[in-house]
Amino acid sequence: MDYEKQHGRQTEIVCENNEILSDVKTAVAHPETVKNAVLPSKIKECTACNQHGCLTSFVCHTAEIENAMKILLSGKLLSALKASDRTVDELILDKRNAAGDPADYFDYIMFAWGNCIAGDSLVTERRFVKNHDRLPNQAELNDANKKNLITGIRFYFRYEDIIKHPKYVFDGYHPAKIKDELVLTDYLYACIVPEKYKTELADLVTPELSNRIHYLAQNTLGIMDWSERVYNFVERFHSIFPLPSGTSSNISLK
Repeated sequence: MDYEKQHGRQTEIVCENNEILSDVKTAVAHPETVKNAVLPSKIKECTACNQHGCLTSFVCHTAEIENAMKILLSGKLLSALKASDRTVDELILDKRNAAGDPADYFDYIMFAWGNCIAGDSLVTERRFVKNHDRLPNQAELNDANKKNLITGIRFYFRYEDIIKHPKYVFDGYHPAKIKDELVLTDYLYACIVPEKYKTELADLVTPELSNRIHYLAQNTLGIMDWSERVYNFVERFHSIFPLPSGTSSNISLK
């Protein structure tokens, strides 16, 4: 609510359950009453994944192979505006802006929950636009996500670390956003690379990040099963090494 207000947008809260609606409005009016609310380990409102809910230990940023190469070379995640030589108006009108993001979004690096399929779906959608010069319809996107998935490179961060970043923002939609840039050596927990990109990326990885890069074979997995496999790997590793980033080892799984 505050984020939208700061950017001149009005937000209407709608809910079929009046009791929940009342509680939410009370929390908005009196934010001090919920400042110590505990984040659940699983948010069940969105169930568009094999886990039937958003798992909240990690957030991730998914990048196309071309952008991932730039990220690894620079050692930073950059907002779209900082990473581009174009104006914000040009970015808004770009066909790659499939989500129709407003101007302020281009100032931020956006994160999804770690098991979310949205990042890979967007990568697949953008590649479709590049190849066909148009957005896919829902049937084409669904088919691509099941049979011809263009997987992205996932950069994983612990949620508890990201919210401590000095430029962290919560916009009410994404679990986290960081303004301008994020230095990988300071925050990256793990980077999951589809094994088919190993040759292209291996030489770009700096020594400081080499033990946080992991290569997983996608085989013929669709978007749901691939997302589950990636998150399970990160979570399994976290259960073994529940320490700050840099504790992982370079592993390639078939």
